[in-house]
Amino acid sequence: MKSFIRPSARSVIAVSAVWLSVVAQAAGAAQIVVGQVAPLTGPEARQGRAYSAGMQMYFEAVNKEGGANGHTFTLVRKDDRGQPSDTVALTRQLVTDAKPLVLAGYFGSRNISDLVASGLLKDERLVLVGYRSAEMQDEAPMLYSVRAGLRDELARMTTHLATVGIKRLALLYENGPNAQVLVAAADAEAQKAGATIITRASYTPNTTVVSEATNQFIQAKPQAIIMVTSGAAAAAFIEGYRSLGGTAQLLGHSGTEIEQLSQRLSEEQMAGVIIAQVAPSPYQIKGRLTKEFVDAVRAQKLEVPLSFAMMEGYVTGRVIVEAVRRQGAKPTREGMVNALHSMAPYDMGGYSVAFKPTQHTGSRYVELSIVSGLGKIRQ
Repeated sequence: MKSFIRPSARSVIAVSAVWLSVVAQAAGAAQIVVGQVAPLTGPEARQGRAYSAGMQMYFEAVNKEGGANGHTFTLVRKDDRGQPSDTVALTRQLVTDAKPLVLAGYFGSRNISDLVASGLLKDERLVLVGYRSAEMQDEAPMLYSVRAGLRDELARMTTHLATVGIKRLALLYENGPNAQVLVAAADAEAQKAGATIITRASYTPNTTVVSEATNQFIQAKPQAIIMVTSGAAAAAFIEGYRSLGGTAQLLGHSGTEIEQLSQRLSEEQMAGVIIAQVAPSPYQIKGRLTKEFVDAVRAQKLEVPLSFAMMEGYVTGRVIVEAVRRQGAKPTREGMVNALHSMAPYDMGGYSVAFKPTQHTGSRYVELSIVSGLGKIRQ
């Protein structure tokens, strides 16, 4: 009598995935190139590389399962060192050499503004999905953010402060192209919350020269200081402000990451700093998205430490793969726009994004976390 061994569900799924991949490749499945120009060296390198790692982690997981409709994903990166003068030139080079379907994971207010102003995205019909900026970005046709906007962050921070009786505020911001839009938004959100920004100070983009702002805030004695800065500039400011005896409550927007602060600051200097988070915590499992992220991290040998930037990159990777999946057999640059607009919403399991032709900011998720006396994030 012949013995019969019933195949496991896992083995059937694995065989099916391989078979579907072979069929899809025979039908013309593509290698999807995702292009990233970001700071892989320099002051913001830690976040730029973490964002890359998050995207790459998801792309590798999808590729191992046979891709999206058989399409597999390759991340091509170029290092602009955070310098706006390099961002556009390197993007042009990347577009010519690698022919990406989509761009992702860009950093810097001026970098992104210059890229939009160059007309490259429009001319190439190329969307940028996922970026980080320390200023208010206008709704541009080819820019899609997977995170909440700065206005949402400002509203959350000012409301929290007013709720606990802190109403005399200061604002530290990057003096980029849209700086006055940011200042006006901060004033408006503070007023809504019943608070007032009594003093403001700026610094030059892509630097950490904040000594003048430090001295100004020491003199003004606000109850709290909101920092809409790069992570490196925030670290420099906190160090200088605390060393001069500044006691105001310090709040950073989502670009102020604990991982970057810890490179420069002592635990005592970081203690009590509040940070706005626009992505789910990578340190806690609270839903399907964070569970899958943690599982993916455990399966990897990471080149950079775990961080919120890595989680944000992972989310961006998921959005890109989903947009490709929705296009079926022949994904195109033009098709990416329609696919993104069909996400209304796209639920990843504890975190959703939604885009429309008139809405390119995909989320309004903002939570506040506080740095403990041990230099750790406390949600």
